[in-house]
Amino acid sequence: MTKKTESHLRSILKGVSWRIVGTLDTIILSFFITGKLKVAIKIGITEVVTKVLLYYLHERAWLFFLKGKEQTHAISLAKAITWRIVATLDTMVLGWFYSGNPLMGVKIGLLEIVTKIILYYLHERVWNAVPIGTVRRWFKFFRREC
Repeated sequence: MTKKTESHLRSILKGVSWRIVGTLDTIILSFFITGKLKVAIKIGITEVVTKVLLYYLHERAWLFFLKGKEQTHAISLAKAITWRIVATLDTMVLGWFYSGNPLMGVKIGLLEIVTKIILYYLHERVWNAVPIGTVRRWFKFFRREC
């Protein structure tokens, strides 16, 4: 019996769904802390672009650093921690830039550490409940119906 693996489409949808959840979290936190919806939306929308760029650069830096070495559990943990640091600093800078107050940026970033870990865990559990192959079947079904 061969084990089914996660499709590229599933990975893309999982990544896009996480970016949506992460951006909404940032917007809600930013609004909660600044009290300004326009500022919160600017932070969230800008973050979509900066996070994609920073994630790419983070990944490339790790590939350069590892130079073909095996990715151990310790390295995966280090990548996760360094990514959370980079992502949080990005949110802090954007919060400061758009609110004009460095303390607002720090508050948003620090609170985000907690909410992002909880939301990411829940996001993973939801996707874990979707059986492998389901996304492909849905995609084929909708292509035929449209």
